[in-house]
Amino acid sequence: MGPPREPDEEQPSMAARVLARVIERSERVQGPAVRAYVERLRRTDPDADPAQVIAKLEKRYLAAATASGAAVGATAAVPAIGTLMALSAVAGETAVFLEATAFFVLSVAEVHGIPVDNRDRRRALVLAVLVGDQGKGALADLLGPGRTSGAWLAEGSAGVAALPLPAVKELNSRLLRYFVKRFTLRRGALAFGKLLPVGLGAVIGAIGNRLMGKKIIGNARKAFGAPARRWPVNLHLVPALHDGPGSPAHSA
Repeated sequence: MGPPREPDEEQPSMAARVLARVIERSERVQGPAVRAYVERLRRTDPDADPAQVIAKLEKRYLAAATASGAAVGATAAVPAIGTLMALSAVAGETAVFLEATAFFVLSVAEVHGIPVDNRDRRRALVLAVLVGDQGKGALADLLGPGRTSGAWLAEGSAGVAALPLPAVKELNSRLLRYFVKRFTLRRGALAFGKLLPVGLGAVIGAIGNRLMGKKIIGNARKAFGAPARRWPVNLHLVPALHDGPGSPAHSA
């Protein structure tokens, strides 16, 4: 038996499991709804091109992230709410933030025409945008740096959608480790700010979540790249005309 692990080595593992469950739950609920949501946005504005639909997704995501941060931060201004309850609210808001982020990322992937049906590929897309440049580095370790230039989530044969599933699972393991280290530190500092009294928590919560939301949007733009200028045209095959007694070819 090896030496016992230190307590600080156990914490990332527990955090990883919790965050993985949150992401998995959000993906399971949202997967079937992503396509319908994008189609609904297109129906409300039939003339909108892919870039305009993504702009709407970004605006709605940023508004939701900002509002959730302000709402949780405001709980510290209520005297009847103790620190433990406020911390529980912060933990719940973290799950809401992650679920909103997962929905946003998968919606952008849908606009780009990237399949989001497989659970492991969905997780890779979400984690890659959450992690940012480190996600690109993790993919480069698997494929080689020369194949991850530019929009590395949507660049055809080098994208996550083209990876074999064993490679996707290995990528997810690496991305989750990066994500736990970065996210827990950032959200920990932000959670402390939200617990400040007299409404300061609401201000810090709103500003902090807005900054994080903008960072996520920037990561998504870099990872997915520019969308197509036009929506793909779905071609419908028309049954071939057969020569018959009443057909033009027969009467000619």
